[in-house]
Amino acid sequence: MTLSTNGCYRRLNMSRQVTLKGNPFTLEGEAIEVGQAAPDFTLVKNDLSELKLGDTSGVRIFSVVPSLDTPVCDQQTRRFNEELASLPGVSVYTVSADLPFAQKRWCGAAGIDKVVTASDYRDRSFGAAYGTMINELKIDCRAVFVVDADGKVTHAEYVGEIAEHPDYDAALAAAKAAA
Repeated sequence: MTLSTNGCYRRLNMSRQVTLKGNPFTLEGEAIEVGQAAPDFTLVKNDLSELKLGDTSGVRIFSVVPSLDTPVCDQQTRRFNEELASLPGVSVYTVSADLPFAQKRWCGAAGIDKVVTASDYRDRSFGAAYGTMINELKIDCRAVFVVDADGKVTHAEYVGEIAEHPDYDAALAAAKAAA
């Protein structure tokens, strides 16, 4: 890990690869860097409406997961949902390539009521814009981005091993600092 300009740690992945249980996979697109403007995207929400960056405001956490139906992704989304109570003015969006119907079902079963889930299944624009799309699998890797109210990225983490958790403390600290 390396210290970013805002004091948050970020795992570097210079080869633009991630692993899943040690097996390497290639990430498409460029890595997002702290300080750059957050790129736009088009996602599909559970009600099948579109969600774009411009539809969001304030401090935002984009929690990216491969699939909500896996243990670490489930835990990651639940963790951010719980943390929102102590983060006034912060919104959390969980992004995955799961179909919107599956996301809606999962949210209902998990009791998720604060995090907004949005799907990258249709055109994979989030994965392309944020460099999270796993080329071989066409799903997003595990990553966390914090975007401030001015649209600047204040935290970016690509988790090198998909089966591992992100650095929650660093992401939450970045969100609190930006709020």
